[in-house]
Parts: sequence; C-alpha cells; structure tokens
Amino acid sequence: MSFIETEEQKELRASVATLGERFNYVDYVLPKARKGEPLTELWNEAGKLGFLGVNLPEEYGGGGAGIYELALVQEEMAAHGAGLLLVVVSPAICGTIIGKYGTAEQKQTWLPALADGSKIMAFGITEADAGSNSHQITTTARRDGDGATGDDTGWILRGNKIYISGVDQADAVLIVARTEDSKTGKLKPALFIVPTDSPGFEKTAMEMDIIEPDHQFMLFLDDVRLPAEALVGEADAALMQLFAGLNPERILGSAMAIGMGRYALNAAVKYANERTVWKTPIGAHQGISHPLAQVKIELELAKLMMQKAAFLYDNGDDFGAAEAANMAKYAAAEASIKALDQAIQTHGGAGLTKEYGLAAMLGAARIARVAPVSREMVLNFVSQHSLGLPRSY
Repeated sequence: MSFIETEEQKELRASVATLGERFNYVDYVLPKARKGEPLTELWNEAGKLGFLGVNLPEEYGGGGAGIYELALVQEEMAAHGAGLLLVVVSPAICGTIIGKYGTAEQKQTWLPALADGSKIMAFGITEADAGSNSHQITTTARRDGDGATGDDTGWILRGNKIYISGVDQADAVLIVARTEDSKTGKLKPALFIVPTDSPGFEKTAMEMDIIEPDHQFMLFLDDVRLPAEALVGEADAALMQLFAGLNPERILGSAMAIGMGRYALNAAVKYANERTVWKTPIGAHQGISHPLAQVKIELELAKLMMQKAAFLYDNGDDFGAAEAANMAKYAAAEASIKALDQAIQTHGGAGLTKEYGLAAMLGAARIARVAPVSREMVLNFVSQHSLGLPRSY
C-alpha cells in the first residue's frame, strides 16, 4: 500500500483543481449559499468532466476507479471551497450500493445517470426517534399483494425520515426501511429506490441556521406504493449491504472536511504573508506561524487515515475500512474546525467580514463533528471494536 499517488491520480487532482478555481468559494459558492441556491452549474460541469462517477463501473459510464479517486475529487473541490455535499450521497452511497447489489435493470437505469450527474439520488436513513441507533428505524415496507397466493406485486412504504440532504435536487431517494415482519430485534435493512414524485411522498424543508447551498428535509412516506423492482438487493439483507454505502459516506465526509481545512489554511497563509504590521509580515511571528504549522500537520495526518480507509475499502477489507473510515472522519472533523478557527484568528477582525467568508464557513465545518456519524459514536466504535472494551450502549 502506497500513498504516493500515480500519474493518473495526480492528473485527476490537477484537473479537479482547475474546475475548483473556476467555481471558487468567494466568487461562486458563497454567493449561491447566501441565497440558498444549489451549486447546479458546478454539479453539471463536474458531471460532464467525469468527476462525479470516477468510482462507478466503466461499463455504466463511470471511471472504473474507486472510492479513493472519488475522495480525491471531493477533497480537491473542497480545497477551493467548492465541496459538493451530494457527492457524498449520490455516487458514493447510492451509486456504490446499486453497483454492488442492484439488478441489471437498476444498474442500467441509474448508474450512467449518477455517473454523469444527470440524475441525483438522495439517501434516507435517519429518523427522529432513532438517531444514531439505526436498529430502531420504524419506516416499514409491506408487500403490496396477497402473499398467500404469491401475488406480491410490489411494496408499500410508511414512515418518516429527517435530515435528508438535497431532496429538492434529487430524482429519487434510496430509503432504508425494514420489512413489516422484522419490526423487532436487530435491523435487517431493506433498501428501496423511491422516486421523489411518487404519490404519498412528501418533503418539508428544515430551517437550518447555517449558510449552505444544500437543504435538509423531513420526509413523510404515507403508503407510498412501489413496484417490486424498487427493492435493491434482498428484502432481509445483512447489514453489510447497508455498510457498503456507509463506509464510503464516512470517507467522502472526511475528504470534504480535509479539503475545507486546506482551504482555510491556504487563506490564512496567504493573509499572513501579505499582512504587515511594524514592517514585518505577521506570518514571521511564531504566535501566527506555529498554530498554522500545527494545523498543517493535523490535516495531513487526517488525510493519511482517509487514504488508508479508501484503500482498504477499494481492496475489499470492509471491517478494516470501517475502523479507518471512522477514525478518518473523527480526525478530519477536528482538524478542519481547528484550521478554520485558526484562519479566522489569523485574519483578526477581517476574518469576520463578508469579504473573506470564513465566518460563514465555520457552521459548515462544524457539521463534520455531528454528521454523518457523531464524534461520540466514533469513540464508541473505537472503544468497542478497536480496543475491545465493553459496549456502553
């Protein structure tokens, strides 16, 4: 295993960086975010260039690479302040799950469109009364037909979801439910592709107090009828089918946080080189330079763990990837927040102005400590699975 990138990976990084410079934070992303508008132009351009589907199979229009390459794309975009939240969801989670467990028809219908960005699929797992305990999911799926006679024509979904990203931009949502006869005991997730225009499917935007171009939604599934082919994989699937998407989610979330940290650090270094007080650039003072150096070290350490997680995942080590992905997500969140806070401190009062937009980014960086898995649940995972300590919950 080597983290020295290949020539192809270096070329991909350079190409993504060029796109990121065109759709940079100050000129494009922040004005859009302040208006609550999605980054549609950036998304479409990234799709045309093949960046959104680098991890998806070549036979379905993807790049045939792995989560490592998709994380590279996300990190480099975020390093220009142009990270795409829906990359975490559409190609990383949904594309991966459909690619591994979908039928031939599902793959042909969805993977080419997810790869070029012409279609977006959101992901619906979180529920208000379940939170981090996914085993308590109550959204249920029952057969739409007479099971006794074998006339199972489809499914009916009923339940609620919360904090679902980008539903207003999505063509469908991959909903995590449980079959009606699996209401008790451990979760046996059943995954369904639910078109957003389905009768009985309703969405309500949530009022968030952060400046972001993507919105969060509550979903209400009121006896949503789906054809049999809406089911992805098995009705009583093992958790590995669900984790096939959750490990990439953590890796891509880490990439976005690391990229955001890089953006903040680069902004701070630029300012520290240019801002002169008493005839000396402020970056010459250790009170400025040492905290920025520390941020650099912590971002690089988080990046190494993210790369390890992506490598393990791409090479089929799901449990090893789970440990590394959780650690990477924890480290990336902490390093990103620290980088942004130190960038604001380096700018002084200027760090709180609209001109630089750093204060507006702070709320977005803070998300990484909470989602897609909280810092505390990562520590629970490491305590139990890495250290062998008794389970606390």
